[in-house]
Amino acid sequence: MQNYLNNKFYDLEKVAALNCDKYVNAEPFPNIVFDNFFNTEILSKILENFPSNIKEVGNEYNTKAERKLSLNDPQKFSYETNNFINYLNSAPFVKFLNKLTGIKETLITDPYLIGGGLHELRNDGYLNIHADFNQHPSMKLDRRLNILIYLNKHWEENNGGQLELWDKKMSNCVKNIIPIFNRMVIFSTTDFSYHGNPKKVKAPDNLSRKSIALYYYSNGRPSSERKLGLHSTIFRKRPGTNDIDGNLEFRKLFGKFYLKTKKKII
Repeated sequence: MQNYLNNKFYDLEKVAALNCDKYVNAEPFPNIVFDNFFNTEILSKILENFPSNIKEVGNEYNTKAERKLSLNDPQKFSYETNNFINYLNSAPFVKFLNKLTGIKETLITDPYLIGGGLHELRNDGYLNIHADFNQHPSMKLDRRLNILIYLNKHWEENNGGQLELWDKKMSNCVKNIIPIFNRMVIFSTTDFSYHGNPKKVKAPDNLSRKSIALYYYSNGRPSSERKLGLHSTIFRKRPGTNDIDGNLEFRKLFGKFYLKTKKKII
């Protein structure tokens, strides 16, 4: 098997054991950041083959709460991207996630990449603070974990697009993460794991904020992680802003998918 990992992290079981407490006890909710976790050559190839026409072949979101591009069709991914995502969905890596996070329920991957895959934010792109949808629309599984892997070489803080993690009361941004190349962020998905990148991207014309996003699920979850019923993405207002607060305007986020299943998420 091709070595997708930086040699420093090759022993995934050991890495999970060493970092489990750090993950579970992180603020404002369980999370961890790893730098240079993966083989740099592989990520460089993924970046090199990142589709330049994602706006035409993928999904475009342009609302009061977000301005971004995404692609979740593996047939339109590069060979390197497909192989890398397959590795992230492999048994060894999923077992690593289970042990790292302390999640007792067996984590399950998403073959449909709902909401995941490749993400891109060009100049003025953003994603307001939110809690993610909490159930997979077709598999009916509970969403438990997010993984974000950044592909941005030469990215600086003044380019914007930082990932922000907010507290339950939406009173304070506790963690601010710059989306630099080969940085992986892992965090638990609950009804109050508020996160986003509301600072608009301001980068040179040849740069955009690129990432790989994968989500993991389980059959059941602790009641402490769920304070609401079944819901889609819930956007939250930051203090002193005109941010949208709620999810009523965003039912169409899943519109095409739910028209097929004839069900609503809220």
